[in-house]
Amino acid sequence: MTFSLEGRLAGLWVAELERCWQEAALSRPAAGLIVKLTAVTFVDDRGKDLLCRMRRQGAKLMPAGCLMKAIVERIEADVCKGEPT
Repeated sequence: MTFSLEGRLAGLWVAELERCWQEAALSRPAAGLIVKLTAVTFVDDRGKDLLCRMRRQGAKLMPAGCLMKAIVERIEADVCKGEPT
C-alpha cells in the first residue's frame, strides 16, 4: 500500500494520516507501507513524530527535495538509535 502525501503534514492532517495508517494496519503489515513525501512542503513536530512511529513499524519513507530528505534522514537516524524525533 502506498500513501502519497501532498502539501503540509501539520495540524488536523497529522490526525487524518494517523487514522488512515491505523485503518490500513488492520488489514496489512506496516512493513509493506510506502509513504511518498515527494509533494510535501512542510511537516510540523507532530507530523515528524507520526512519520517516525510509522518508520519504526516498518513503513518506507520516500522523500524528494532538500527539506524532506533532511527530515527523513533525521527520522532514519533516530529510528536506528531508538530515540524520538
